[in-house]
Amino acid sequence: MKNRNVITIDGPSAAGKGSLARNLALYLDFEILDSGSLYRAYAYFYNQGLSDIKIVQAINELVFIPTKDDTNILYQNNEITSDIRNEEIAKTASRLSALSETRELLIDIQRNFMEGKNIIADGRDMGTVVFPEADLKIFLDASAKVRAERRYLELQKRGQEVNMRDLIADIELRDLKDRTRTLSPLIPADDSITIDSSEMSLEEVLSFTKRLAKKELNK
Repeated sequence: MKNRNVITIDGPSAAGKGSLARNLALYLDFEILDSGSLYRAYAYFYNQGLSDIKIVQAINELVFIPTKDDTNILYQNNEITSDIRNEEIAKTASRLSALSETRELLIDIQRNFMEGKNIIADGRDMGTVVFPEADLKIFLDASAKVRAERRYLELQKRGQEVNMRDLIADIELRDLKDRTRTLSPLIPADDSITIDSSEMSLEEVLSFTKRLAKKELNK
């Protein structure tokens, strides 16, 4: 018997998945699964030299607190949001996520996340691999240039310096790797709804997605 509702939001880096997921979760009063942060946390703990068992234990202790502007991540009552959001950790996470052993380690954690509670799950393969039975699947996309501009502003707000040209090149390279990898490539699920947000504001994307969610969850 189905014990919860699941909405997945997949798409490339900096497409706005996190913002949409946070705001939709607050609107619907759902829990949030930020799979990208899980993989970054894995990279963070991996760089600290922890064993896989210790990493799993650490990830299971993470607490996600969504707000309108961000998702704060706590580990043992300490906020580690900034620690796992820098570009070095992002590159390590991208490399490790292409390994089958990493994905196998994290897939059960994601599937069992907040078991019994309604969730919004955002990532790269939430609708295709982790929650193929999801009630609503969104694939959120935007041009590389637009996504680089968004990431630039995001990093600036966090006090991190980054070169725009390098950022565009990095996003395009990450796209290529994500879309062409053999294991869980970045592709829309067959039954997903694709939204190109290149020329849409967050409010417009959120309003459209709210209508989709209401329709799907009221069936």
